[in-house]
Amino acid sequence: MSDILHRVGVKSPPRDTYKALSTRDGLAGWWTTDTKGDCDVGSVIKFQFGERGFIDMKVLELAPAKRVLWQVTGGPGEWIGTKVSFDLAPEDDFTVVRFKHQGWKEPSEFMDHCSTKWATFLMSMKSLVETGRGAPYPNDIHVANKGD
Repeated sequence: MSDILHRVGVKSPPRDTYKALSTRDGLAGWWTTDTKGDCDVGSVIKFQFGERGFIDMKVLELAPAKRVLWQVTGGPGEWIGTKVSFDLAPEDDFTVVRFKHQGWKEPSEFMDHCSTKWATFLMSMKSLVETGRGAPYPNDIHVANKGD
């Protein structure tokens, strides 16, 4: 199995960073503006990326100001069954976000692309929390020649 790992420092208290990761408005502010569903444990959050596709995430765990854990239940085949986690820890004036998209069956070019996209979206989350403005889809940074 392979994992995508990232670490980002956000200049905010953990509770503010957690809000961006655990509420529909927060998620719509940095990942995709078309975010639907409840964000409670056991619920499924639906993320639509226009014609690019969709991703459905089942909320497995919420630990306020500490952790968010999802499992992919719909979307790209390589994502189904994988888990996405955000672990938060205070460090000086920052919240360190340790991101993991775990359980990929094998490394691939698509996984490499997704790693880069996750990095851009995590920077969007950082911007949202620090400045009040993120860059969610459809205003995200494109990293591929197909507009992805």
